[in-house]
Amino acid sequence: MSCPALPEGFDFTDPDLHEHRVPLPEFAQLRQTAPVSWIPQRHGIAGYEDDGYWAVTRHADVKEVSTRPEIFSSHRNTAIIRFNEHIQRDQIEVQKLIMLNMDPPEHTRVRQIVQRGFTPRAIRSLEDALHDRATRIVAGAKENGTGDFVTDIACELPLQAIAELIGIPQQDRSKIFDWSNKMVAYDDPELAITEEIGAESAMELISYAMNLASDRKQCPAKDIVSALVAAEDQGNLGSDEFGFFVLLLAVAGNETTRNAISHGMHAFLTHPEQWELFKHERHATAADEIVRWATPVMSFQRTATQDTTLGGQAIRAGQRVGVFYSSANNDPEVFDRPEVFDITRDPNPHLGFGGGGPHFCLGKSLAELEIRLIFNAIADTLPGIRLTGAPRRLRSAWLNGIKELRVSYA
Repeated sequence: MSCPALPEGFDFTDPDLHEHRVPLPEFAQLRQTAPVSWIPQRHGIAGYEDDGYWAVTRHADVKEVSTRPEIFSSHRNTAIIRFNEHIQRDQIEVQKLIMLNMDPPEHTRVRQIVQRGFTPRAIRSLEDALHDRATRIVAGAKENGTGDFVTDIACELPLQAIAELIGIPQQDRSKIFDWSNKMVAYDDPELAITEEIGAESAMELISYAMNLASDRKQCPAKDIVSALVAAEDQGNLGSDEFGFFVLLLAVAGNETTRNAISHGMHAFLTHPEQWELFKHERHATAADEIVRWATPVMSFQRTATQDTTLGGQAIRAGQRVGVFYSSANNDPEVFDRPEVFDITRDPNPHLGFGGGGPHFCLGKSLAELEIRLIFNAIADTLPGIRLTGAPRRLRSAWLNGIKELRVSYA
């Protein structure tokens, strides 16, 4: 039942693999030989009571799964393709309260409320403040001379943008950074973070957000928190729903954009002709190519609600289906020379913000704004930035993360 093109036991969700590389050659094999292929796993290793999942590797098939929520559910087993094997089912069940893990119509209801904070007008209103913050972040890094690009620059603007967006005091942003790191880093032994610590951090973040929501109900302000929670009977979020929304933002709006910026800087510095081009011309298409190249979320999953067929392959009800954005974003049927980092690439129908459908990323415009602002600031202030060491990758089942990138800012 497994794909003959892969070595026995190969698993696209193996965190040991991702600590070293993204498996692009293996994705290419599957796209050519078995684009929807069964990947066997030891029973329960991903935290689910099953023996594997279907890997979906072609751009067209990833889009199809993404746009058919009635057949491919985010709710049944959540969108996270691999947890720690020791996770309890009740810990998985509680994650269904996060919008990422909902199906319509409940997902539709929550998304319609939340998207009030992500209108074009709302994002434009942040631009001046985020421009100033990007400038200060980069100027501060320059004073250090050398450092870790991830902690000095890449993580700062996404954190400050979230704080700006929902009214979290800037002095609390380090708490959000710490909590979100612990929630997603349980696969990396170097960070010494257990599943229990990750769960505790999630609860601390949710509690913090719920308290913030409660405060705004009592004393509304002119911020997105008040708009989302101040009047539940008018279709707004309850305090618990707001808590889980902030938890989602901490990962989807912080970890992903931070890693896109880190991978983008590494791509520029290993493709110096592209860095020179960007410094001189500031192509508007650069942000999309950075997201395609990085694909910070390598994969999510869905669960089949009924027997169905995808890419000519029969899939049974209850089976998990992994949609691999890293593969889709390197599909030569869609992208000319996908192995080339090209900031002028246009069109660029990458799936770095999801494959369309109900779960398409609400924060796309904000992420693109952050990427544009930070790289403009780097090009203005640190044109001679250079690598002083190889990137150190995060050990994760589904995030394409860089945890350290040593550079010289001179």
